[in-house]
Amino acid sequence: MKEMNSKEPTRRDFVRQILGTGCCLPFASLAFSQLSGSRGVSIAKTGSNSISPEDDRFLNDLEKANFQYFWEQANPKTGLVRDRCNVHVNDGGTVGSIAATGFGLTALCIGEKRGFVLRSPAQERVRATLECLWAKLPNHRGFFFHWANINTGERVWDAEVSSVDTTILLCGVLACREYFPTAEIQGLADAIFDRVEWSWLSEDTALLPHGWTPEMGFLPYRWDNYSELMMMYLLGLGSTTFPLREEAWTAWKRLTFEYDGLRYIGSFAPLFVHQYSQAWFDFRGKRDKYADYFQNSITATEVHRRFCLELAKQFPSYREDLWGITASDSPHGYVIWGGPPAVGPIDGTIVPSASAGSLPFLPQPVTRVLRTIKDRYPAAWSKYGFVNAFNPLTGWYDSDVIGIDTGITLLMAENLRTGFVWNTFMKNEAAQRGMRRAGFKKYQA
Repeated sequence: MKEMNSKEPTRRDFVRQILGTGCCLPFASLAFSQLSGSRGVSIAKTGSNSISPEDDRFLNDLEKANFQYFWEQANPKTGLVRDRCNVHVNDGGTVGSIAATGFGLTALCIGEKRGFVLRSPAQERVRATLECLWAKLPNHRGFFFHWANINTGERVWDAEVSSVDTTILLCGVLACREYFPTAEIQGLADAIFDRVEWSWLSEDTALLPHGWTPEMGFLPYRWDNYSELMMMYLLGLGSTTFPLREEAWTAWKRLTFEYDGLRYIGSFAPLFVHQYSQAWFDFRGKRDKYADYFQNSITATEVHRRFCLELAKQFPSYREDLWGITASDSPHGYVIWGGPPAVGPIDGTIVPSASAGSLPFLPQPVTRVLRTIKDRYPAAWSKYGFVNAFNPLTGWYDSDVIGIDTGITLLMAENLRTGFVWNTFMKNEAAQRGMRRAGFKKYQA
């Protein structure tokens, strides 16, 4: 397997670099401020009636392929999921990702619901995974190391105890708690969640650190700008054992950007920051005192689409039925690119998960892109769905499928079709409590 080594940038490194240098980056038609509110595009219509029957069948095939990744690329005894897999060879890699495992747990719920797997083996895989998380996988104050050996659970690459990756894992744990409500699964899920010491993470600050290592202590980076951080703060607010203080929700910045006449809350970061929290938390028809974040993600996705179309003058691969860029693989390794503003050596590469993660936000435009990729670029399709990236201009196709990109595609496809992940996850009292404490209220958009 083409495993990343510890020196290669992850997408979290991408965000760190962008946030550290954003004000110096070149950009066009983009302004930002600390104003709240948004002037965006109309609310997306979510549900099976928002797409055609043909599109629904396509998404079902996509979900089935995505599910197979999480079923086959996990150790069935530990439940830990490989970070990535080379689809062209017999991949024997052992590096697992706790974030991919969180997506994988949610995939088991979707897979059983869709009939991709029988309930008994799916439930046993969930039970084995939770048992590993509770009793075997190393943790510090309930937070887990970013990377682990899928066979032994041992820490690899001197990985950090990661606050956001632990959060993604916990979202999967809590989804399984509701969908597989046996006494053992619910007991393990409660124990795993209640063990997390959010108050330790926020002991001297309302802004949570990115992580901690035994060798160096807390990492110097803080979750201080709008991003995928929302799910982390909401779970911390929802804890009853070690809860965050309510002021943590208002501590991070919400910069308002404007591009081509559209205003939205964002940051100098790629599109996935508008997607990950909304894979589990249902923000539809709700807002806090700052924004309707579902509508905000609709606008951010439309901005990214327009940004790609503007790039078509330079890279004709981008067009109405083919767009989407985020940090991804390339022929030269993992590359930092995205926008707006334009960042990195953009060269016409397409990253399928960039658009797929926004399926509930722009259903028809995104489905059109995904069907175009599958129909016109067959080398970008594998038994697990889309490869991580490809370049229509050069003919380069990645050999790898990446767990978190496959996961966000699967979850958002199901949310578009039925809202299943939202409806299941939001049954959790912790999720409901977190949103209440953050000040979310229902309203008529």
